[in-house]
Amino acid sequence: MDILKTTDLKKYYGSGDTVVKALDGVNLSVADGEFAAIVGTSGSGKSTLLHMLGGLDRPTSGAVEVDGKNIFALKDEALTIFRRRKIGFVFQSYNLVPVLNVYENIVLPIELDGNKPDKKHIDSIVETLGLSHKKDRLPSQLSGGQQQRVAIARALASKPAIILADEPTGNLDSKTSLDVMGLLKVTSEQFSQTTLMITHNEEIAQMADRIIRIEDGRIVGGRHV
Repeated sequence: MDILKTTDLKKYYGSGDTVVKALDGVNLSVADGEFAAIVGTSGSGKSTLLHMLGGLDRPTSGAVEVDGKNIFALKDEALTIFRRRKIGFVFQSYNLVPVLNVYENIVLPIELDGNKPDKKHIDSIVETLGLSHKKDRLPSQLSGGQQQRVAIARALASKPAIILADEPTGNLDSKTSLDVMGLLKVTSEQFSQTTLMITHNEEIAQMADRIIRIEDGRIVGGRHV
């Protein structure tokens, strides 16, 4: 079963002779439980694609289905709720709330949705990511690698249909990058989590199950690793 599917997805900026085709007819699918990586150089359209897949921006035309739902058929408020429940994000810049401790950051999206966190599930994630002794720390008291682990824990906490990771190792040194990627892969397997990551780093991409290449707003190939 496909958790994520796009159909002829396009995002154009400008018009006429000055039109920029950031995405130019992308057809893509990600299966349940798959760990896929989208690889492309700067300006290839990979960040634009991730923003469309996560419902953070609306396309010029085409469709994105997440867990069987056409997300752009939803109005803005309904899309926000769907995104919070069904899509976990891991950003390059961590996006942690500085005044909240590690545990509070992890459960924040669940509480914003008016739900009670599944404590057993959260504890399992925290333990897997090696954060058990850091739960009361503020983000400023953590290293970059530790902050990214918290971001991964937060993405997993709500049991989303898919995690979208945007250059998750972009701000980390090479050793920490491999550590974080290892944990992202381990947690994806342990919690049967579908994950799609974008990166320009070939070494990082090799840790995925499948590599998808994008150039000039089009998918130009892919292979299983």
